[in-house]
Amino acid sequence: MGGAVSAGEDNDELIDNLKEAQYIRTELVEQAFRAVDRADYYLEEFKDNAYKDLAWKHGNIHLSAPCIYSEVMEALDLQPGLSFLNLGSGTGYLSSMVGLILGPFGVNHGVELHSDVIEYAKQKLDFFIRTSDSFDNLSFLRFEFCEPSFVTGNCLEISPDCCQYDRVYCGAGVQKEHEDYMKNLLKVGGILVMPLEEKLTKITRTGPSAWETKKILAVSFAPLIQPNHTDSGKSKLVHLPPVTVRSLQDLARISIRSTIKKLIHQEVAGRNVNGLRNPPRFKRRRVRRRRMETIVFLDKEVFASRISNPSDDNNCEELEEESREELDKPVPELKTEPPVNILREKVLSLPLPDPLKYYLLYYREK
Repeated sequence: MGGAVSAGEDNDELIDNLKEAQYIRTELVEQAFRAVDRADYYLEEFKDNAYKDLAWKHGNIHLSAPCIYSEVMEALDLQPGLSFLNLGSGTGYLSSMVGLILGPFGVNHGVELHSDVIEYAKQKLDFFIRTSDSFDNLSFLRFEFCEPSFVTGNCLEISPDCCQYDRVYCGAGVQKEHEDYMKNLLKVGGILVMPLEEKLTKITRTGPSAWETKKILAVSFAPLIQPNHTDSGKSKLVHLPPVTVRSLQDLARISIRSTIKKLIHQEVAGRNVNGLRNPPRFKRRRVRRRRMETIVFLDKEVFASRISNPSDDNNCEELEEESREELDKPVPELKTEPPVNILREKVLSLPLPDPLKYYLLYYREK
């Protein structure tokens, strides 16, 4: 599934293409996609395909096409502080993007059938937290992370006493007989997104027994794997992580980081007022205009003709020659500076003991 948009050279260009094709439609979803590099969730030998709009599978590891994840993120209508359940959480790529939007007071749980994929997802999550600049640089200062928690098991065997969620996504094809089971995982007012009868479907719970259903687009997903009961005939129930209350120490940390972020925004706004240019938020692709060629078939004869672009002038041949000369010129190598972790620099400059500084930064050794 996929191939709806052009491949990108990097993560930003992939997102540009998804925006241009109207798969990404809101700023918050765009920022979450830009903050999590899709290639980081690929095995090293397959990273050349990371920015293509294609699904990827290797053994038990699987990633849906970027256009599918875009539609899922938009349909979920995520907001800070919500609870999210990812059924078939896989590599954790989607859960990480969702966690950026949910923020520190959200709940982010995932259920994955294969234990080796759980280990893979934990490694990728650890790498993301340690290396990402999504929490501290100027472009993404609005984000605080709701770290996902993953459990191993079959998502059709979730314990009946589990809590309900504001948002639920299932990454495998749901059979019609399991539709009610999925709906019951939702709180009233919640949204469920899942592939149902070959359609990506959005279901909103509008009341205790009332639902609104919307078909989003045609998809092709592998079906959910049915539970494999033990010899005794009893299923192995999946117990989801408990929803815990944050400690006073952690709440203080979140509050201090929020205060520092506000100060940084005020400083940046002040510099912009004084005439300094605001750095570009996102990389933009250069748009090339090409002239259209047409071939007209008349009975058995072929008539070929070029229809000029309205922007063409009488000197189009000269312009073509000039463009060829420009292409032949050596392109100077541009040095790209790494993004500045402004929040990190600000925290490290505080007159505090080093252990407290590192605690205020998002990543800390566990």
